[in-house]
Amino acid sequence: MAKSKMIRARVEPALKDDAEAVLDRLGMTPTEAITLFYKQVTLYRGLPFPVRIPNAATRKALREARDRKNIESFESVAAWAKQIRSS
Repeated sequence: MAKSKMIRARVEPALKDDAEAVLDRLGMTPTEAITLFYKQVTLYRGLPFPVRIPNAATRKALREARDRKNIESFESVAAWAKQIRSS
């Protein structure tokens, strides 16, 4: 079927740029990504992923991550794995 309907949406410029950079790495155009999303909405008869309001603990963790608080860092994945195994 020929494409004959247009979708217009306004989003923050940084969000658009970041999303399109990811899509480019995936080899997809924004049109292909939107089409994929619409097809999944149709197949699932709703959003193809869970949408939930975060609980208090998750909101706190998100705030701390944004503020760069209580963040643990490691030299490598191997260093992280070693610490996890020793816990």
